Amino acid sequence: MSFLNQLKSQASALQSEKEASDSRFLSNIQTTEAAAKSVALYLNELAKQLNVIAPPGPKLTLDGKTPWPAMKMLDFQSDARKKMLKDREVYDYIGMSWSLLPIFGNPVGGSVSANFPPDLQRIEERLSAGGVKHDRISVRHPEKNTLQAVRFDYTTQARGRVTAVADHDAAKINFRLANVQAFGIVNVSYPVERVSTTLLDELAKLLVGQPSKFV
Repeated sequence: MSFLNQLKSQASALQSEKEASDSRFLSNIQTTEAAAKSVALYLNELAKQLNVIAPPGPKLTLDGKTPWPAMKMLDFQSDARKKMLKDREVYDYIGMSWSLLPIFGNPVGGSVSANFPPDLQRIEERLSAGGVKHDRISVRHPEKNTLQAVRFDYTTQARGRVTAVADHDAAKINFRLANVQAFGIVNVSYPVERVSTTLLDELAKLLVGQPSKFV
């Protein structure tokens, strides 16, 4: 075989590989878009129903010792954003958010303190995850002026959210849950072939505090 024919053979193999890769990517885009659309429709309808039901919220605490009052979930809102991918408009992410407020009365003030770095970090992460309005106050020794603790004065009002990000390359939907069962972030991914009404029903069960297999 001449050298030119060797190059032709190499080019042909590379071209076949590229075509197969392009075909797989196109298939991934199509299946991911179908899954993302089903998530968007489901969360939009779920938000409407939960706005009527106003289900009880999770038990919340910032330090693991000081409980918040019994909470409820309300003001559900769903949204979706798109982006351009390979000259196509595709889903970027789908989200649903809600408010967490006391079942009885208005939000009230509370306070927690920490004097060890792990406890301090845990409280700060929970405040951030919940979008909790608060003031950070350094508590110092009255005579030595040394730092004794950090106190957080907060209001018992927070936000929860579910975000579903479409990964077209891997044909997955990546879910990010904020303050669903407690303060904190949980991430879980599912291949698009598993994203179905059955799976999304498990998500809905998780949100309203029923036994769920979603996570």
